[in-house]
Amino acid sequence: MLCFAGLPNYKGDTLRMVSRSYYDAPINEFLNADHDGIMGRLATKHTFDVDPKQKSAWAEQVKHLKEHLVGFNGHVFFEFAIPRMGKRVDVVVSIAGVIFVIEYKTGQADHSRYSAEQVFDYALDLKNFHEGSHNRPIVPIVVSMGGKQLAPIWEWSADQMAQPLSSNGDNLSDLIREGLAQQLFAPQELDHQAWANSGYRPTPTIIEAARALYEGHSVEDITRHDAGAENLSSTSDCIFDIISHSRRAGRKSICFVTGVPGAGKTLAGLNISTHRYENEEEHAVFLSGNGPLVIVLREALARDEVARAKAAGEKKSKKAAATPIGEFIQNIHHFRDEYLHTTNAPPEHVVVFDEAQRAWNRASAEKFMIGRGEKSFPMSEPEFLISVMDRRQDWATIVCLIGGGQEINTGEAGLIEWFNALQSRFPNWDVYHSGQLVNPHYSWGEDLASKLSKVNAVERPALHLSVSIRSFRAEKVSDFVGAVIDGDAQKAKELYNAIPNYRLAITRDLNKARQWLRNRARGSERTGLVASSGALRLRPEGIFVKAKIDPAAWFLNHRHDVRSSYYLEEAATEFDIQGLELDWAGVCWDADVRKIETGWIFHDFSGTRWKNVNDRFRRAYRANAYRVLLTRARQGMVIYVPLGDPNDPTRLPEFYDGTYSFLRECGLGEV
Repeated sequence: MLCFAGLPNYKGDTLRMVSRSYYDAPINEFLNADHDGIMGRLATKHTFDVDPKQKSAWAEQVKHLKEHLVGFNGHVFFEFAIPRMGKRVDVVVSIAGVIFVIEYKTGQADHSRYSAEQVFDYALDLKNFHEGSHNRPIVPIVVSMGGKQLAPIWEWSADQMAQPLSSNGDNLSDLIREGLAQQLFAPQELDHQAWANSGYRPTPTIIEAARALYEGHSVEDITRHDAGAENLSSTSDCIFDIISHSRRAGRKSICFVTGVPGAGKTLAGLNISTHRYENEEEHAVFLSGNGPLVIVLREALARDEVARAKAAGEKKSKKAAATPIGEFIQNIHHFRDEYLHTTNAPPEHVVVFDEAQRAWNRASAEKFMIGRGEKSFPMSEPEFLISVMDRRQDWATIVCLIGGGQEINTGEAGLIEWFNALQSRFPNWDVYHSGQLVNPHYSWGEDLASKLSKVNAVERPALHLSVSIRSFRAEKVSDFVGAVIDGDAQKAKELYNAIPNYRLAITRDLNKARQWLRNRARGSERTGLVASSGALRLRPEGIFVKAKIDPAAWFLNHRHDVRSSYYLEEAATEFDIQGLELDWAGVCWDADVRKIETGWIFHDFSGTRWKNVNDRFRRAYRANAYRVLLTRARQGMVIYVPLGDPNDPTRLPEFYDGTYSFLRECGLGEV
């Protein structure tokens, strides 16, 4: 069945309806039901007109299952929703507590790797995010009608997930019977409707979220709804309230959204930028100075648009697909350049600045602009960006997404430049903040409390995202990483013990790190190597951080493409991966950051030797680089610390041994 054909664009509460499927019934009722009646129910639930190809696929599936479910007691679901992925699995059958996830490949006689990966992803989504499936055995099956019959190989993981099985259609009932006969679990009765409607707590990657939001899902549809993650919805609601108030009152406002790494700041920003307001002409725009993030998100959405068009029998070039996408995801530097030589007001009333603490101070902005041929640029980047939105005569809202401890490059101003500009040039703007800006992670030693007292500041606690939702395995990963960066082994170990479902390991063998990653990734779960941009002496180990990756290929291409992250050859740096994520990461640790008895020390490699980093800002940038690298993995990471070489003065063992020993003290077990 086609991946995109016939999928509705869910809005509002659609995904929280009572039934998650187009058709469901007890197996005995399904077997006795009229064929046309089943087809009618499927067509009625389908949002769009049903094309002949879809009708034919359903008819074949219904006929086939009526033959192969005879003698079983359980429940059958057609077109069961997988909201995080914005798709539906063809059929789910639950029998004696075992969940069979079945994907039909009509007209496909071969058993492709892609098909197996697709059905495995559906099954993993249920296992990880569907509460009723957490403790249930799940068997993914691809049915390629007319293909060769393959002998099943039953392999189970510790969480009761079977490896994908292939059927040519003739042996489907045999596979179900064999699955039920496995001795790994005892048969259990299941309330099928309660299972189907149990809580669904998805944690999408930012790429998955962007795709879903662009297709019309709401942020509530694609994210968790537990108490810890309710904060994301509250933050989104708070921002929309501020926007609505600004519009009604004719005010100009700026709100600072703070949050721990992985808490969903970028997701909240994308939610705003895809939201259309009362006036169809008033769109929000998502601006980011993070070039790789912009490239990857645009490419992912464009590829999806092309795929949807192809599935519908239409032709659309990637260039044509990319044009509207560029209207709401833009590089902040391009936005700045557009308004540099004009006094026109932007058409947008709402702009979202991602990683706003990374905006340039005046010296860095002026140096860059003069290098591009400008005579002068006498202001910081925050001052200029506010001035552009201040050109609107009616109302405007700026949303600044702030990541604590995320400044990673020289010249990034932190928050002080935003408040300097507001105080000196834009005193009439309303300033909304979370109350967290005085935290050292955000203030960088500056007296932001004093700055807040001199502007029209309003505290809104909902503007802080306190819980990391990047890792659905553990929410305290960012706290653990914070303790590591702070050099507190005891606290790190306590936090390590509090995240047993998040896999952490350490090794001094890069090949073992690669194998660790390959052994843990299932389905299309993405693996990749990451390293600091200052890790120049990993080159003898085969890690070339100066060789730039192609972000779109690295993050989006399939596992058989040598440019993709899956190949575990090219390492992404903090600049490549900030704002993005992997399922499983291999963090390669060089001698640019070393642990000694008194704490962390920092070095730059220049020419033929390491040099001490004494400037406090540059030390902070380097520490933050590792903070970024250590918070990219959703399910687990392995840290590779080289052994060094006593014959190479740039890679002496003592440069690495202290770091390795410290991380072992933090609780990490060796591969």
